[in-house]
Amino acid sequence: MVTIIAATNRPGSSTLKLAQYYKKILAQKGLETNLLSLMELPDNFLKTDLYGKRSPEFKKIQQQITDTEKFLFVIPEYNGSFPGVLKVFVDACNFPESFYDKKAALVGLSSGKYGNIRGVDHFTGVCHYLHLNVMPLKIHISAIRKEMDENGNLTAEDTLRYTDEQMEKFIKY
Repeated sequence: MVTIIAATNRPGSSTLKLAQYYKKILAQKGLETNLLSLMELPDNFLKTDLYGKRSPEFKKIQQQITDTEKFLFVIPEYNGSFPGVLKVFVDACNFPESFYDKKAALVGLSSGKYGNIRGVDHFTGVCHYLHLNVMPLKIHISAIRKEMDENGNLTAEDTLRYTDEQMEKFIKY
């Protein structure tokens, strides 16, 4: 199983739109994926799903993560790094079966000019600690609001070329 994680719980985010774009294009390339938006986390997640406790809602999410062999994380820039909800999510997932010796691709995005380079680098460190094998080609999309059209499609030629290359490599990874 392959799961794309939209790594924010912000409503109406560009992150979710980009994750949906990846899901659509990967399907066109023959790879079926699941999409998990961190907006789907239970409302009382911090109180109910950390430190071994599990709500019925999170048990379903945990099973999806356990069954996943490859992840594609779409990670927005929050204050020069990745969203705290992503770290809390990783902390809540069972170790080691959630991520250990599995594979991941990382996509950073921002409304600014650097495409979350630092946040993707920070999250790479977390992945390495978890023994989650990160694909070397990481994509950083800056000025995301200018990169996507009203239908959620990427439009810039160079971005399309690089995301296509990443997707092709991810399928083979």
